Amino acid sequence: MQRFKNKVVIVTGANLRDKGVGIGGATVIALAREGARVVFGDIPAQSAAVQALADQVRGDGGDVTTCSIDQASEASVAAMVELALKTYGGIDVLVNNAAVVPSEDTDVLNTPVEVWDRVMTVNARGAFLMTKYTLPHMLKAGHGAIVNVSSGSGLVGDVTRIAYGASKGAINTLTKYVATLYGKQGIRCNAICPGLTVSAQAKTMVPPVGMDIFLKHTLTPYLGDPAYLANAILFLASDEAAFVTGIVMSVDGGLLQHQTYSADMWELMQG
Repeated sequence: MQRFKNKVVIVTGANLRDKGVGIGGATVIALAREGARVVFGDIPAQSAAVQALADQVRGDGGDVTTCSIDQASEASVAAMVELALKTYGGIDVLVNNAAVVPSEDTDVLNTPVEVWDRVMTVNARGAFLMTKYTLPHMLKAGHGAIVNVSSGSGLVGDVTRIAYGASKGAINTLTKYVATLYGKQGIRCNAICPGLTVSAQAKTMVPPVGMDIFLKHTLTPYLGDPAYLANAILFLASDEAAFVTGIVMSVDGGLLQHQTYSADMWELMQG
């Protein structure tokens, strides 16, 4: 399929580390395979991993351009958008994927204020800035699709990562506002909420016992793979989703779609 042939797409937070890709990297690979011209990047500290992803995609015949992007910097955001315009002449799709998840982000009493501010700045304000700088060019063209990578943590409460969850809740609301404000001008905006995605980063952050807990409460017999999320992103960004806007879609193997006690009940019933 070539659903994105000649379309220009920006993806934030994408790289290829030694242990594989996350959602951003998987999305870049999938987009390039379907003919998109992709501008992607990550923070300067990940420059080698960004280049590794670019080398792989180009080796498979994809057309990509890379940059360093720090969503905490408005100038950096503006530069990424300008690079896309200068290189390819327009922007058809924006995928807001970049986010930070500091280990110090725990609960209300123990999360430092500076950690809260950092998470909100990068995750929520960053998605706002990327949208703010991309929208004028989409509006000028009369069309555009924005897909925000949110999280199930933005839909329900949890025992840790309060700043992260709050930032994702903000992204969910941003999604609905953008869809409402600019829908009549040809702009669609949607969000996906992953559950646990077994990316390279997740493997370093979540111990095996944590993986087992997530699997117990996931309705599918397996956990998420970055490619599953990339497929959802591509659908929402494509013309196939022309009548889909303003939704916040869980892509989590049914993690949040059952009674909280269901896994325990299954164990009890099966004796």
